Amino acid sequence: MSELIRRAGNLLRVKSLVTLTLTAVFAFLAVTGTVSQEFMTIYTMIVGFYFGTQATKEGGA
Repeated sequence: MSELIRRAGNLLRVKSLVTLTLTAVFAFLAVTGTVSQEFMTIYTMIVGFYFGTQATKEGGA
């Protein structure tokens, strides 16, 4: 059981890293003024998913 919890924790860290990396890329593209609509859609979906799962965890579900 503890192995399963450890693996789940590792996945959450990867998810966090992906979200932070995408946020850095978005910031760079926003500063340079080259944000495409496709990137905005993908970025919004990923960040929404990340914060949605965080809110679910904090809500006790």
